[in-house]
Amino acid sequence: MNIGMILAGGKGTRMGMVDKPKQFLDIYGKPVIVHTIEVFDTHPEIDSIAIVCLKEWCEDVKIWVRKYELNKVKWIIEGGETRQESTYAGLCGISRECKDDDIIVIHDAVRPLVSHRIISDNIKFAAKYGAVDTVIPTADTIVRSVDGQTIYDIPVRKELYIGQTPQSFKFSIIKRAHEFAKESNIEEVTDDCKLVLKYGQKVYCVQGDKLNLKITTLEDLLLVKAIIKMGKLEMF
Repeated sequence: MNIGMILAGGKGTRMGMVDKPKQFLDIYGKPVIVHTIEVFDTHPEIDSIAIVCLKEWCEDVKIWVRKYELNKVKWIIEGGETRQESTYAGLCGISRECKDDDIIVIHDAVRPLVSHRIISDNIKFAAKYGAVDTVIPTADTIVRSVDGQTIYDIPVRKELYIGQTPQSFKFSIIKRAHEFAKESNIEEVTDDCKLVLKYGQKVYCVQGDKLNLKITTLEDLLLVKAIIKMGKLEMF
């Protein structure tokens, strides 16, 4: 079984002066999260969808699931205070119906432009390797500064990638990695692949896409809206 897990627990503090978390902002008559879920709902290899959500928005999400006929949504789970807590809550919420080799495709609710090709590659290579991350090469030189004022290091650009989502895993691997983190008092890790690496499991790369944007700022939102309006995203 292949399960899409949509993380929608963030409060969007970096967006600035908006009246709701960014995953619930409107884009052409639909909340951002609905645009994201629809990509998974229409993907032929996704069997079920779990949504991990802020407690106060769970009822709204249930209404949208019915309104937009998102038929693969099987679980709506209350998230935690951090991304790590939310992912673990999601894994616990689906655990009774999961087998060790089931593939969990974990994706940010605020990346509505993810393509079917990226999801397919995540499923394929997670089944083969156990753990994968979606990445794109960085086109810019990355400068490292420790104090925020002077350059500490300039890493080799060809070795650097920009991490996106989905991040996908066999259920047994990602569940055990989170349990290992709890046992080891590893907290507030903002990336599931980092937890898996700490657990001692290799993570393989899946090619992402520049259009797989994460809505973090108002500028990101405007760019995503422009791309959707132009209709230039190839979803299949």
